[in-house]
This record gives sequence, structure tokens and C-alpha cells, in this order.
Amino acid sequence: MKPLIYFVLGFVALWSTITAQEKILLYPNGPKDSNGITEAETLQRADFVTKISEPRMYFYPALKEKATGAAVLICPGGGYSGVSVVKEGEEIAKWFNDLGVTAFVLYYRMPNGHSKIPLEDAQTALKIIKNSAQKWNLDKNKIGIMGFSAGGHLASTVGTHFKSTLQRPDFMILAYPVVTMNKDSTHMGSRVNLIGKNPTEKMVKLYSNELQVTKNTPPTFIVHAIDDKTVPIFNSKQLLKALKDKGVPAELHTFEVGGHGFGMRTRGIPVDYWPDLLKEWLKKRDLIQSK
Repeated sequence: MKPLIYFVLGFVALWSTITAQEKILLYPNGPKDSNGITEAETLQRADFVTKISEPRMYFYPALKEKATGAAVLICPGGGYSGVSVVKEGEEIAKWFNDLGVTAFVLYYRMPNGHSKIPLEDAQTALKIIKNSAQKWNLDKNKIGIMGFSAGGHLASTVGTHFKSTLQRPDFMILAYPVVTMNKDSTHMGSRVNLIGKNPTEKMVKLYSNELQVTKNTPPTFIVHAIDDKTVPIFNSKQLLKALKDKGVPAELHTFEVGGHGFGMRTRGIPVDYWPDLLKEWLKKRDLIQSK
């Protein structure tokens, strides 16, 4: 009985924290396209949300006295089967808030055989943020995107598949990202969930974002652990090479030990300090105060 009680208490604590933030629906009248999921949204493992049917984002404004005008749209990971909304969402948003950066945590729909759905949600969210920049006291030229794992794939898809300035993020931050759909190097769960078990070569190339980089891809910060057995570091290395080849400012920071899914939680190992490297990168790009 006690485990059930603890689960319920954890569930209540999580949702009371999240609902304290402003919820912004991506499609107030409902999305035009469906991913075919009809089951109720579910919370698993205390912070993992699946079966999202109401695409939305939660608004974490920076304190006025700290605000720099920069903002970031955060795409939590989850293998395109759900989203890790605390470790790769809320905790990251609050870290940015402490630096004066406004954050938005995206609850995007899973593809479920409809590969365009996550990208459609992320692009819609970015468009809302850019169109509302004045209302939220944001600098429309300092609105970027961040993603973790499969959320990193989504973020890098946004950063390489845009068709307009409203769809283009001004910077990208990617943590242990899935980048390629090449079956020899990708995370197979993400690949299957996004483009199916037997995708065409055209689909594989389309969603292999190292092949979609152009000179207009935004400046990028990447972090990845060498011992990541879930998403091979080859993903980040290939993306870095593509960015450098196109003249896009980019940094890849690697750590011998860290595994997968480390977020910003500390474990007493060197990878704990990667947020300090990100902070310096943000300073260099004039996204946060230098002091």
C-alpha cells in the first residue's frame, strides 16, 4: 500500500509544480493533424509523460531584475515515446531562469507513425514565442532551442528544416542528441518511433540531420559522454563536422564518463560541470550577462 501512496503523492507534487506555471496551448482550437493516439495522457516514473494529445508548453519567465531578453524552447527526451518533463524540462528551465533566460518546456506529441507531428509542434511553439516576444519582453533575435536525446533530434530538426525566420531558432543547445537515422549509429528506438521499422532511404536521409545542415543553421553547443551506450557519440561528432564544414559556429564538449540521460543532476564526476561550459558559451554569444 505504501508504494501506491508514495506514487500518488509524487504525482500530486509533480503536477502541482508544473501547473503553477502558465500553460500555453499550441493549438487552442485543437491540432489540425492527428497522430492517431486516443488513449489518455499518462505519467510514468514520476516525470515521464506519454500519450500527449494536448500539445503545449509551460512558461518559465526569468525574474525581471535578471532578464536578458533571451529565451529558450526546451525539448525533453524520451525516445519519441514520451517526454522526461522534470529532469530534462523543469529543472533545466529553472537553471536558465537563474541566468536571466526565459524558458519554455515543450510537451510535444509523439509521432506514432506520423513523422511530421513532433516537428510541427516544435515549430508552432517557436513561432508562438517569436510572435509574442514583445509581450514577454524578449529579444526576437535571441530565441533558441534546446533538446536532450530524442528531444535533441527534434531540436536539431527544427534547426535544420526551417522554411522561414519564424521557424529558425537563433541558437541550438544539444545534450547527448540523437542526430542521424542511419541504423548503424542511431538510437533504434527513436528511429522506429519516428520513421517506422522499414523506412525508405529518402526518409532516413530527411531525418538524418547531419545531412540537412546549411550555412544558415544556427550556432550550436553540444555535450555528449563518450561512454554513452544508448546514443553513440558518433551522432554528435558527425553533426559537429557538418556544422564546421558549413562554417557554422559550433562546439562539442565530451566527457569520458557520464552515460546517457545525465541532465544537469550531479553525481560527483566531471560531467557534472558541463553546465559551466554552457554558461560560458551563453556569455560569448551575449545571451546572458558576463558577470
